[in-house]
Amino acid sequence: MTIQSKLPNAGTTIFTVMSALATEHHAVNLGQGFPDFPMNEELSGLVAAAMKNNFNQYSPMPGWMPLREAIAAKAHYLYGAEVDPAHEITITPGGTYAIYTALTAILQPGDEVIVFEPAYDSYIPNIEVNGARAITIPLVFPDYHIDWDAVKQAINPRTKAIIINSPHNPTGSVIGTSDIEELRKVTAGTNIFIISDEVYEHLIFDDIPHQSMLRYPDLLERSFVCFSFGKTYSCTGWKIGYCIAPAELTKEFRKIHQFNCFACNTPVQVGLAQFLENKDAYLSLAAFIQEKRDYFKQLMQSTRFTLQESFGSYFICGTYERISDEPDKDFAVRLTKEAGVATIPVSAFYQFGKDDKVVRFCFSKNKETLELAVERLMKV
Repeated sequence: MTIQSKLPNAGTTIFTVMSALATEHHAVNLGQGFPDFPMNEELSGLVAAAMKNNFNQYSPMPGWMPLREAIAAKAHYLYGAEVDPAHEITITPGGTYAIYTALTAILQPGDEVIVFEPAYDSYIPNIEVNGARAITIPLVFPDYHIDWDAVKQAINPRTKAIIINSPHNPTGSVIGTSDIEELRKVTAGTNIFIISDEVYEHLIFDDIPHQSMLRYPDLLERSFVCFSFGKTYSCTGWKIGYCIAPAELTKEFRKIHQFNCFACNTPVQVGLAQFLENKDAYLSLAAFIQEKRDYFKQLMQSTRFTLQESFGSYFICGTYERISDEPDKDFAVRLTKEAGVATIPVSAFYQFGKDDKVVRFCFSKNKETLELAVERLMKV
C-alpha cells in the first residue's frame, strides 16, 4: 500500500541527522538546541511531589487552571497584558505544537503565510500540510534583519498570516521597536494574523527588552503567541508550552487541540503552577545563558571561524570562509566526522537551501563541553 504524501519534499530533520552523526562519531553536539546541564531541582521536586500526591489523571482540556492563572499573572507582570486565563490561554505539549495548532486553526487551502528565512524548520511543513503556501522572505545577511519593503510587496489578498520569531532561531537576532511599528503598518486594516514564536523570550541578552506581542494590544488582538517552558527551565524533553490568543482565536485553536492532544501532562502542570511564583527563576535566565554565549565567543577567538552577533536564544552562527569554500552541509558533516564537533548548516533553514557558508552553534552547554568543542575546533 502507498500513501500520497502531504509533505512530499520533507525528509528527516537536520537536527535528527546531525545528532545521529554526532553519536556515531562521538562528537561534541553543538548542533541540536538542548542544555547538557541539570534543570532546577526545585521544579523537578515539585513535579515529583505532584505525582506522589496523585495529580496523575487528565487535566482540563485547556490546561490546569492554577497554571493558566499563574501565566496570566506573569504576562501582566512582564508585559502589562490583561489576559483571561479561562478563555485566552491553552497549555500545549511544546511550543512547536502550539505553532502547528495555530496555523491549522486559521489556514484554508490556497492561503499564504509570510515566513522569514532562515526559519525554524517546522514552519513551512506546518503551512503546507494545511494546503497553504509559504511565501519566504530572506532576512538580510549578515545581521539577519527584516526587509519590511519586501514584506509590503509580498502582501496580497491571499496573505493569511505572518510568522514572527524573536529571539530568532537559528540566528540569535531579535526584533526591535522599529520592527513593531512596521508590523503594525503592514497589518493595520487587514485580516492578517500574527503567529509569534516567543519560545526564547527569557533568553535575550545585553539588556535588550523582549518585544512580545503581549506588550501591544493592537497586535495581540490578531496574534497567537507561543511559548515554551522547556526553553525557560532547561527541560526541553518535557515538551510543555502554551499559547496566548484572544478568546475568539483561542476558541478555534482549542477545536484543533481537543482532537489532537486533548490534555497535557498533569503533574508537570501542577509543578509549574507553583514554580512560576519564583520570578527569579526566569528573570535570571538571560544573564546565566549570556555568560555562556560570552565565554563561547571568547574561546572561539582561537579558531578560524568568524562568529556573528547573537542577541538571544541558545544559538550563535559563524562563517568558515577562512577554512573552506565547500557547501555548508558538506562542511558540517566533515566537521562532525573529522573534528568531532557537530553543528547545524544554516542552509537547512531555507526552503531552497540558500548557502551563505554559515553554521549554527548551540552554546547552552556546560563550560567543559564548550571547552572541549573549541579545543577540537582550534585544529580545523
